[in-house]
Amino acid sequence: MNTLVSRNLIHLDSDGCLRLGFHLFELGSVYAQTLDLFNEARPIVRELVRASNETSHLAMLDGRHSVYLIKEEGTQSLRNLSAVGRRVPAHGTAVGKAILAFQPREETLRRLDGAHLERLTANTITDIDALLLDLDKTVERGYSIDDEEGHIEVCCLGVPIRNDHGAVVAGLSLTTHRSKMTPTRREELARMLIAARDQLSRRLGYIPSLSAGQSPWSQGVQPLDSETLLAREDASRDYAERAPGHQKRRQTASSTHSK
Repeated sequence: MNTLVSRNLIHLDSDGCLRLGFHLFELGSVYAQTLDLFNEARPIVRELVRASNETSHLAMLDGRHSVYLIKEEGTQSLRNLSAVGRRVPAHGTAVGKAILAFQPREETLRRLDGAHLERLTANTITDIDALLLDLDKTVERGYSIDDEEGHIEVCCLGVPIRNDHGAVVAGLSLTTHRSKMTPTRREELARMLIAARDQLSRRLGYIPSLSAGQSPWSQGVQPLDSETLLAREDASRDYAERAPGHQKRRQTASSTHSK
């Protein structure tokens, strides 16, 4: 009991009555937010896989590790390299680097403080300064790149997912074989990811600003120009119109109008 009290999970009143502690409420809130994320993300991830025919992951950070919450495979998926619930070093994954790049700098440095960055492949970034430089480049382009850094012959792209406060709460990625990741294919997958990112973040209550493509800590990054913003809005709108939920709502609306 003393342990529960010390951790603010329960509170002992002066009259000896036990009450739930504030930290227990905080834990419940975090669980509810994670459940909302999972429920909102599932149909979007499935549509992303259907459109790209590649494997997609949704993950959150636990310390400096990525934890997979959702995994959906395309028809040409790679051998089993990941699983829901598995923890992997964030610096060796696109989904992890997407979260690290768009978090406040002090949060990223806190997670990496004193860490030994494991070498997963010959391409893994194991130097903190080099990793921070890579995160800056991630912010500039709007998505992260895993170029065989976690697994040989496997390439991934990742984007951050934001909640209603604008905080980065998760990452979303697409995975493909190295031989398929041509510059043209990379841009195509990036557009799909960015559209899915926008759709999921909006479902979580995020309202993007003109500087939504920027990290709050990156230096020297120019705001997105209006042409790029309009192109991303068009991509997001096209993606949303292909989603099953949108088609169902449109059919319902048409039926109601005909009546």
